[in-house]
Amino acid sequence: MDTKTQILELVRKYDQESSQRTSPFQPGITPILPSGAVLNEDDRMALVEAALEMRIAAGVSARRFERLLARTLNTRKAHFTNSGSSANLLALASLTSPQLGDARLRPGDEVITVAAGFPTTVNPIVQNGLTPVFVDIELGTYNTTVERIAAAIGPRTRAIMIAHALGNPYQVQEVAELAASHDLYLVEDNCDAVGSTYKGRLTGGFGDLSTVSFYPAHHITTGEGGCVLTDNLVLARIVESLRDWGRDCWCEPGESDTCHKRFSYQLGNLPYGYDHKYIFSHVGYNLKAGDMQAALGLSQLTRVMEFGAARRENWRRLREGLDGLPWFLLPSATPDSDPSWFGFVLTLTEDAPFGRKDVVEFLESRKIGTRLLFAGNLARHPAYLDRPYRISEDLANSDIVTDRTFWVGVYPGITQEMTDYMTESLREFVRLYR
Repeated sequence: MDTKTQILELVRKYDQESSQRTSPFQPGITPILPSGAVLNEDDRMALVEAALEMRIAAGVSARRFERLLARTLNTRKAHFTNSGSSANLLALASLTSPQLGDARLRPGDEVITVAAGFPTTVNPIVQNGLTPVFVDIELGTYNTTVERIAAAIGPRTRAIMIAHALGNPYQVQEVAELAASHDLYLVEDNCDAVGSTYKGRLTGGFGDLSTVSFYPAHHITTGEGGCVLTDNLVLARIVESLRDWGRDCWCEPGESDTCHKRFSYQLGNLPYGYDHKYIFSHVGYNLKAGDMQAALGLSQLTRVMEFGAARRENWRRLREGLDGLPWFLLPSATPDSDPSWFGFVLTLTEDAPFGRKDVVEFLESRKIGTRLLFAGNLARHPAYLDRPYRISEDLANSDIVTDRTFWVGVYPGITQEMTDYMTESLREFVRLYR
């Protein structure tokens, strides 16, 4: 047995021994996290093998991960990035590329987005000199509607960029049709919804571009990481350029002259024959991710269906266990959707005799982790108070989310025993006020 095989066998043994040391669940003592990575011995071995081979930059594993991810999510191209936030930045920035000609987004153009969400859906709009147009959401699904988006379209509106709320798809097919009818781009922030479907189709395949996050809280993880996916080969090439310093060359790392005319280009004001590897067609970034992250992603990708099934089962168990609970609005799936849930969201009714702080502190005291619905109404945050934006109609439900909404976890590391304990704890809390 060679040394590498011996090391990997020891890694497998170490993982098995570590698993045996895991304590059984103890209500009120064992923390129930709202989210987290679920890792096994194959994941550990994938990381160690990549480390042994010193694959420290983007290489063969990154390219394979991109191909398999694109195939899994039914898109043509995927570009692996260092985070989901970077993926959102690249997706939106690609629409400003001069290579799109008159179809490019320009400073001052408007992009419709949701007020109640996470800032990384909105920040790329602001960072590219565009104007966010905030629309409200519906309580229960926590998504906006086609009607709200249609009402927000103005003479300078050029794109729509919206996330599927906590894994629950919005009416993305209808939104895509609306975008097409108004000649608008659609960017699907699919970071919380990998494996979700709408009308039988996977989310992430309806828009011009979509994004995924592989942060440990998400459906599969690469540690840090994200991805931009698209069926549009022009946009895919622009995303790749922006991710890779803005260079015009498309050679893979370590390769040269795949176009067979490396010294035969004349672009910009450069002399003829300037090395194509050092010609830059965009003001870009370095937002690549490495092979160690990709190796973990390849291992995790084999379990994406398993993880989605666990999320659905945990959500269903909570929904049934809490049915009829007074003073709480329970979540609901968008009609015609099958969400791969990111969390189980609860909103206090207006007549509740307690506040969100009361119930959250009660749950946290029992080691039940909670999270707010991210930023609530983003228009109320200090980061955006001096930034240009437009509000379509009012944001009444986004304000309710800011004041009265939170969520608990459904990620695959949560067991049935844990979901039952969460249900019992919420019912016990309600009994205190009855």
